[in-house]
Amino acid sequence: MRRLFPVTDETAATASGGAPGAGTADREWGLGELAAAYAYPTPGPDAADATRAPGPAGKRPWLRANMVSTLDGAAQHEGRSQPISGAADMRIFGTLRGLADVVVVGAETVRQEGYRPARAREDFAALRQAAGQGPAPAIAVVSASLDLDFSLPLFTSPLLPTLVLTGAAAAPDRVAAAEKAGARVVIAGDGTGVDPARAVRALAGLGMLRLLTEGGPRLLGQFVTAGVLDELCLTVSPMLTAGDAQRIAGGPPVAVPQRFELMSLLEEAGFLFSRYRRL
Repeated sequence: MRRLFPVTDETAATASGGAPGAGTADREWGLGELAAAYAYPTPGPDAADATRAPGPAGKRPWLRANMVSTLDGAAQHEGRSQPISGAADMRIFGTLRGLADVVVVGAETVRQEGYRPARAREDFAALRQAAGQGPAPAIAVVSASLDLDFSLPLFTSPLLPTLVLTGAAAAPDRVAAAEKAGARVVIAGDGTGVDPARAVRALAGLGMLRLLTEGGPRLLGQFVTAGVLDELCLTVSPMLTAGDAQRIAGGPPVAVPQRFELMSLLEEAGFLFSRYRRL
């Protein structure tokens, strides 16, 4: 793993042929280093923003997305992201989960990727305890229809109850099935669907300020359109797939393109790991 941006004296020395320092050598980073590189901003007072609601003590949530894309823009291959991923990408995937309060994911992604409960990891235990977090992030599944298999371990045996975000008009029998399986149903919309901004507010109201979404593309597109995405962690995979796979975000376009700024850029084995935040 090498840090390409932001440029430091060590980075510049390495690029010009100088001796690399510990932070620039092409080596596998430990989880502590990755955790520091991807640390959430310290929760501050909630800004005057209609899409936000204060969490505990008036602190605002931070919604981060983690996605992977090939060189030609494919977010999946044969319906899954794993074939375009790699070892370093999976280490960062685990790090981002280890830092989050909750992982927000769409129902279709749960079905296609075979989601399981997040597990407690000893490497993150002290860090999470110091941050006042539980042993692992909760999983929050966004679903209008609640067409989910509630017999799966994601619902029956998580460390923390799995959340199901849905609309007020969701079918009562499906709501009952979710609750019977042990899931916590959270209403985040007036109709059958989920309002992205309301979902963020609902999770913040539960004390979950460090939000991570892993998509899929449809859900990420909804967060983008609603203007509630704070940060994008994008892995660019050195692969080409052609075909008609989805991009990392889908759905209707925004009226005005949203500008994000580059925070950091890492590289390992040809994979680029970028981190952007909205201006």
